[in-house]
Amino acid sequence: MRIVGFVILGLVIAVLVWAATGINAIPTKEENAGAAWAQVLNQYQRRAELVPNLVAVVKGAAEFEKSTLESVVEARSRVGSMQVPADILTNPEAMRSFDANQGALTSALSRLLVVVEQYPNLKATEGFQTLQAQLEGTENRIAVARRDFIEAVRSYNTELKTFPGVLWKNLLYQDRALMQQLEVEPAKMEVPMVDFGAGNSVEQ
Repeated sequence: MRIVGFVILGLVIAVLVWAATGINAIPTKEENAGAAWAQVLNQYQRRAELVPNLVAVVKGAAEFEKSTLESVVEARSRVGSMQVPADILTNPEAMRSFDANQGALTSALSRLLVVVEQYPNLKATEGFQTLQAQLEGTENRIAVARRDFIEAVRSYNTELKTFPGVLWKNLLYQDRALMQQLEVEPAKMEVPMVDFGAGNSVEQ
């Protein structure tokens, strides 16, 4: 009987020691998710700063499709006027709004690059080539930043819902809430071909 008691006691101590090793897991994973989110914001900001220069270069092209340019300017304006609340990581509505606006700008820029294919003189200019390379590089960094953020949030949320994290949440971190994921998949830079039929309005 005594041996069984020692075994049970040993198991209890082992479980408690194992659980204690995770006491800092929640704040650590929270910090990781916060850092990943900051990188997402940083890359989106970098893209937003490229747009005005891109628009200025494209405006110089004769007979460039006005509606395409306007959609980029409008999407950039919405992104620029967004107020990112401090609680966005735990606010589903704010996260959806943020991601939808960024996705709209991604889509508008994708269409712009497709339309530019119809303007070889514009494509050949050094200024446009430089901006296009910077934009495509930024889109790649955005994709990486989003992926890292999604993984960091997944790890944090899992910690809150599984043992021993759920134990420490109830004991020490009751104010911690599940974080929101980026749900809207932004449009890829490679979009379906645009119909350049006679019905398109082209203005200078």
